[in-house]
Parts: sequence; structure tokens; C-alpha cells
Amino acid sequence: MIRIPSGHNPYEGNVQGKANEPITAAGLLDRAYRETGGQYAGGQPDWTLEAIYDRLEYNAPRIAIIGGSSDHPAHILDFETVSKAALKIWHEGGVPFYFSTPVLCDGTAQNNMGMSYSLQSRNAIAEIVVNQMEAHSYHGAFVIQGCDKQPLGVVSGLAHLDRLRRYRGEHHVFATFCPSHVLKGGTIPDDVKAELDALAKDAEAAGHADIAADILEAASYILQCSSNTAFQGVLERAVEVGLLSHEKHKAFEKRLAVSTCDANGGICAFHGTGNSSREITAGFGLVHPALELLTEPPAQAQVDAAVEALFKIIPRPECGVSELVAANIGNAIRIHSASGGSTNLTMHIVGAMIYAGYDFSLADLEAIATRQPIPDLYDYSLTEGRDIYVLARQCCSGQIRGMETLVYELTRNGIDMELDAPTAAGLTWRERLADPRGLSADGADVPIILSKPRRAFSGIDVLRGNFFQEAVVKISGMPTRQLDHFDEKVAFVLYFENEDEANRNLLDVTLLSRLRDQGVFRPAAMRRMAMHNAGVPETELAQISDAELFDRMVANEWLRLAVIIAGQGPEAFGMPEMFTPMQHINAHRGLRKLTTLMSDGRYSGVSYGAAIGHATPEAFGGGGMLYLQQGDLFHLRFRAKRIELLDPELFEAGIVQPYSGDLAAERAELGRERLERMRVRQRRVAASNRMAGCTDASHGVVPLAVAADADLPWQGIGTNAPAAGNASA
Repeated sequence: MIRIPSGHNPYEGNVQGKANEPITAAGLLDRAYRETGGQYAGGQPDWTLEAIYDRLEYNAPRIAIIGGSSDHPAHILDFETVSKAALKIWHEGGVPFYFSTPVLCDGTAQNNMGMSYSLQSRNAIAEIVVNQMEAHSYHGAFVIQGCDKQPLGVVSGLAHLDRLRRYRGEHHVFATFCPSHVLKGGTIPDDVKAELDALAKDAEAAGHADIAADILEAASYILQCSSNTAFQGVLERAVEVGLLSHEKHKAFEKRLAVSTCDANGGICAFHGTGNSSREITAGFGLVHPALELLTEPPAQAQVDAAVEALFKIIPRPECGVSELVAANIGNAIRIHSASGGSTNLTMHIVGAMIYAGYDFSLADLEAIATRQPIPDLYDYSLTEGRDIYVLARQCCSGQIRGMETLVYELTRNGIDMELDAPTAAGLTWRERLADPRGLSADGADVPIILSKPRRAFSGIDVLRGNFFQEAVVKISGMPTRQLDHFDEKVAFVLYFENEDEANRNLLDVTLLSRLRDQGVFRPAAMRRMAMHNAGVPETELAQISDAELFDRMVANEWLRLAVIIAGQGPEAFGMPEMFTPMQHINAHRGLRKLTTLMSDGRYSGVSYGAAIGHATPEAFGGGGMLYLQQGDLFHLRFRAKRIELLDPELFEAGIVQPYSGDLAAERAELGRERLERMRVRQRRVAASNRMAGCTDASHGVVPLAVAADADLPWQGIGTNAPAAGNASA
């Protein structure tokens, strides 16, 4: 019989635990046996209450199978996998248990109060995992990984517990992750597609070419919850101009919605937080390759492979969760960069390291990511048959090997990966890559992971400026021509105090004409902007009216707008994701070519212009964003990794120079008024779930107590860099 090699066994003297827990393990195994149709490798069931008692007394591995709530699409088929894992854990000599965590679906929570609880749910999940593992004295975990905040929440909780138990002199916490399969994107029904095409023709005939183009563009994507938001934006505009009735709009919405998700659930096929988390968890070495990218729930043999490897790493302290996270931090960050993963993950990666006990920040992540330029090795598309479902299908057919292929191609492109870092498969990355079969990206029928980069840089950039400390932007989501369209340009600030205000205005088809008619921007600044952004001769601008100048600036794309959405930071409003306003801009053909977004909220993807998020300090904490106002001027310097608030008078005189005044002092009354409104709005979030007492976005938004205990130096661990204090070594 296998036992945990430790003198610490809470069950040895815990009479109540040995009375309570055998029935839970037996109940799980009985149900698993029925669920699998009696397919148990050990023959006849042998999990009597006496046998379970003996294993608890002997300190056999107590392994929690951690699932997610079945009201999230990624977890509706969890128990099929739970059953396979439970039977295998028992067969290997362990005692299986099961619990699940809540899983908040970002798609369901978008644009409603639920988004103010989304980030907080990551910390709550970590807390739940620690609570349950400690209360019932579980040694390790088999984790059914969903999406949104659940994967990194569980990673953080297990890493934190691993560090704690090491501190107490107990056995390390070991775990393996089984990501939910990828959900195939939906297809717009033929009759709905025909009606949308007809609506686009009507829009074109009525002089609304932008609406027509946006309808056709939205229809070109695979159908998913996020594309439904794009449809919402353009169809609401069609209603506003009289092309569509409200009733017909709602009918479209219903028919699109019921065609979106496959009945078997899974993680959506787009490259958002769910699939970025899949890549990061694999990059941390926590996923067995047999389970990494699937198109349906895993077979028994695939689960068996992961559980067998899990039992082999039980005696290996270097394979504890906190150690795997630290040893693989460089791999995770480089995978995230090369694949162009979700902006959200920068914060979750930082958070996981802090939960694992390391003194780590966004600046440290940046140092790893910029040690070498990370090439763009993902040619992903939602319109051209290269989504994550297609990638999973390639893995299942043996064409490629998921993150092993990406690690391999990164090394072939000269990136120093941590190949000797251990993984939950019981092997180092070097050992995993020793078998060349299916390893090259060139084996894919439709390349998504690439062997030759699309360009020499990718990933997330950290921006700094004269009115904020740090923010992040997803450069990988911007093709070079788009980057050129905004880089080194000057933009007018369009300020919104919160997302609700932003959504109301961004959905208004008259927004640009209102800005013109209200004379929001100073004419002298508009003329200078046209000269700076597009090289328009001053003589061409001198004789035209202010209104005509505005129209030309929009039509010729001389104008740039920086949409600011403040009051969305962790303390102010839970740091919701700004996906909805971003989609409203994407769905507005005239606006999107002009607009960059910036917020102290979160982002997953990109708009046509850059989506800049996680700004610190947040507005609610007195950050410079609190004091901005309509008509302020930004110098967008993406390649230089800076955004500067400009001196308006000097700019109008032809001098591009950062503002050197004290904005907080000059606009103190404005700041006080806004803060008071933010405090009133904050009360819409339940006090029990507000993110007070947390670090800022640059430090992972983790509880202050967690950050206070994170005092281990990270330098030299998983970074191909010398250890702290040995820089000259």
C-alpha cells in the first residue's frame, strides 16, 4: 500500500474524520462505478468502509478531485471525468474525494453587475481550495480545469497551500490539471444568415454603408457569446436608424443565442481568458500532455496516464505546486507572449507567483518577457478556420502536440526556454521533447502554431506615462499596420467616469456628430492634430470651418480619440472586464479606426486601436486618470511603451511636450466630485465581495495578507537569469 512519506497524518488520531469520510469516498466510488458502466481496472469493487478506513489510517494519498459548478458551460460534463479519475486514484492506492468550486462565467456576467465579482472570484476560489484542502487534510489534487478565473484561482490556492505546508514541515502539495475540452464554435443558421445579408443590403441602399459592413463582418465570425455582443451593437444601431424593428432585433438575438453553444459544453473556441489559462497552466508544467487540448471529455486511458504520473511525483518535492509554478515561470510568460494570450493573464500570472510565496510584480514579469524579443508564433483566427477548436483537433489527431510544440518552436527560434524545469508529467520539458513525433508545427494541416514567426515581437507590453505608473496593452492583437495607425499619434481624450456611461455613448450612432456640434475639441488643437497625425499642410486647413474640419478629420482618419473609462479598478468596482465597450467600438466602423481605449478595468482582447488596461494607481485611489477631462491630449507612443499627457498650449504652437503641471492640484475639486460619485456607485457591489484590502493590478490584486507573506526572491528561478545576489556569477 502506498503512503505519504511524512510523519504528519491528521487522520491517524482523528476518530471523527475516520468515521465521516469513508462514506464520502465510498459514495463517490460507487457512483463512479455506475457512471462508467462498471469499467473498473481492479475488477470487482473493493472499496469497503473498512478498506477506506485502513487507507486513511495508513496515510495513503488523499486526493481531491476538484471540479467546477455545472452552471458554467465548461463543467456540465465534469462528473464523467470525475468518475474516471476517482476509480483510477483508488486503483493506484489513494483515497479519492470530490468537491467543486463556483465558476463565474465572464460571458454570462458581461455588461452586468456580475463582472464586478469576476476578478474577486479568483481570490475566492483560491480561498475555497485552501479551506477545503486544509479542513479535510487532502494531500493533492486532480483538477478539472474550466475557464475564466477558475484555473488560476485553483493554481493560486494549491500553490499557496503548498508553500504553507512546507513552512509547517509537512508534505508538499502535488497536483495535475485536466483542462475541459474545447467547445466547437456555433454556426449561424442558413435562414438567419440570409436575413442578415438582406438587412445589410437594405442598410447599403439606405445610405448606411457602415452598418451594412459591420453586419457582414459580424456574420463572418464563428458564432460565440462574444460575437453575439458584436451583433448586439450593430443591430441596435440598425434599430436606431429605422432599418430594423425592436421586435425583429430580439428575434435575431434569440435565434443567434440558441445556435451558439454545443450541448456538451466546454471552453469556448476563441483565444480569451479560458484558452489563455489553458496555455499558462500547461506552461507551468501542471498539465499532462494526454489531457491538454481535447475536443471531447477525456477517455479513461488519458485520465489514467495523468493519474499514474501524479502518483510518481508524490515523493518529489520539486514537483510540488509552488515549485512547479516558480520553476516554470519563464516558460509560462514566454508561452503567453508567443501565443498572444489574454491581457487578463498578466495579472493572474503575477498573482499566482505571489500566492506561491514569491515577491513578484508586473515589472518582474516584464523583465522576463523582455529579456529576449518573443516572436509571434500564433496565427489564430475566428474567421478563417484557425480557432482553438481546430488547434485541439490537430492535437487529438497527432499532427502537433500543443504547448510542447510551442515550446519546441520557441527553442528553434532561439528563445531560452526552461527545458530542465520539472512538470506534473514526471518529466522535464527536455525529456518531454525528446520524442520528435508530432512535435513540429509544420505537421499541422492548417498552421496555427507556427515554426516561422509572423513577426519578431508579440505579447503584452507594459506602458508607463506622466499621469499613471503602469498599464498593459496587448500588442500581439494589433497587426503592424494597425500599430502604425496609432503609434506616435496625438489623440483627444473622451472621458467617461464608468462603463455604464461609456456604453450609453458608444452605442449612440450620433456620438461623432454630437462631438462636432458641441465643439468639444478646440479648433486650434484639431488643426495641429491633423498636421501632426497626417502631415496635412497648414494652408489646407486654414480656410475651412470648424465643423468641416471635424468631418474631414473623421473621414480621412486624421482624428484620434482616447476613450477613458475610469472608476473600474479593483477597489472602486471590482475591476470588471471592459469587453462590452470595446465591442461597441469594434462594431462601429467609423469610430473604431479612430479610437484607443484606456481603463483601470481589465481587458481580454483588443479593439482596432489598442485596449490599454490595468492602469495603476486606479482612479479611485487617486490615480491621474481621475483628473482627466474631455479634450485633454495624449501622445500615444506604443513602440516607446509610453503614453504622455501633453501640454495643450505648447501642442497648439507646434511643440509636442509632456504636461509638467500638477493635475491633481489644478483639478482637485473635479477629483473630489468624481470620487464622491464613485463611492455612491461602489455601494452597488455587495460589501462582502468588494476588493478592499488587496494589492493593485501591478501586484496581482491579491489579498494584502497573501502579499505580506510572499517574501521569497524569484530571481534566477525559471528565468534563465542569475540568482539574486549573484549577478556577476
